[in-house]
Amino acid sequence: MNGTPRALNRVLLFIIGVKLLAVGLLLLLLATVPAVAAWWHGWSAGAWARTEQLFRDTRFPGREESWLWIVAGLVLVAIIVAMIAWLSQQGKGRANFLVSSDDDSDVDGQVRIGGGVAEQALRAALSERTDLASASVATLEVKGKPGLRIRIQPRQGVAPHILAAEVSQLVEALDLVIGQKTPVLVHMVSGARSRFTRAERVR
Repeated sequence: MNGTPRALNRVLLFIIGVKLLAVGLLLLLLATVPAVAAWWHGWSAGAWARTEQLFRDTRFPGREESWLWIVAGLVLVAIIVAMIAWLSQQGKGRANFLVSSDDDSDVDGQVRIGGGVAEQALRAALSERTDLASASVATLEVKGKPGLRIRIQPRQGVAPHILAAEVSQLVEALDLVIGQKTPVLVHMVSGARSRFTRAERVR
């Protein structure tokens, strides 16, 4: 229900993580292994000399500047544009209104119910449950229509089907309040928090 590019985010995180790991490993070897430090000094000196020669070979006629600086600037602009486009995709799919329809009364206007109303109502109801380790509610837009995503983390030993049925009853009560049926995705997750905690029970 969310347009966030999770697969792309994971790939980027993996690439960044591998690069940081490689840089950290190289710094560790440079500080602890003399042979690696000697190799690095020789290689970096040669690479720097080749870079300087490349910039000298690509100068504008009659000028000291190299046209490679223009290429580097264009590459940086492209990277900035790509980063802005990537950031704009994060959290895409959020909806501001859960209900937005024309009023059937004699007065012209629209009836709008913000998604925060449903989110706060459901969060308040779910926060009172001792069989949940965590719960979150978000209003998202799916194919042009608003819907709710309820993400719950049950504690260890809680029956998922019973929990899903009780959450469905809360959603049905919300539908009666706002006057329309709302598409809902109930997402149950598990984690360390649910494994190491127990639901409180009356004995």
